Amino acid sequence: MTSTSSSAATRRFYPLEQADFLKLEQAASLKGLLQPFKGKGALTQWAIQCHRLRDELIELAQRRVLAQANAYPFRLLPVELAQQTTGAGTTFLRWRKPDRSAMGVALWQALIASATTPDTLLDDLYAMEVQRIVLNMQISLLHTLGRQAHECTSKLAQAESLYLQRVPGGAAFIRTTCSKESL
Repeated sequence: MTSTSSSAATRRFYPLEQADFLKLEQAASLKGLLQPFKGKGALTQWAIQCHRLRDELIELAQRRVLAQANAYPFRLLPVELAQQTTGAGTTFLRWRKPDRSAMGVALWQALIASATTPDTLLDDLYAMEVQRIVLNMQISLLHTLGRQAHECTSKLAQAESLYLQRVPGGAAFIRTTCSKESL
């Protein structure tokens, strides 16, 4: 294998950089995660933001990562990086054979280990795998946070309903509590 410094001059895959993420909505932080959610409104909005950011991240992966992975010379390899949509409705990056007969990281591992894989592509293939792992983790976290926030709003609605059945005039307390949420 050639050294990293000599192969850097012939790099064919360019991982995402901070500038790519800054273009995404609220990408710099998980703004709003640690706040005293007191009602369904703000929590629902935050869940929507998580899912919107997840979708923007998936689109960024399509536009910047998959576009490179599907270009020459990577398209000549016996393994490709592709999207897989899950039953839960999100999309992840997966290694697969072009005929879709096999899928998984074991294909990438075999590609790296194979003597038929050009040494000049090893650094790029490693960078792609690192990018795939990190993007999948970020997509998964955003999906889970949004899903959990939606589930929490359902639980809040159930609690509110039961509370209002038991406490006469409880709606005034709920309005007061929820109005403090926006402060």
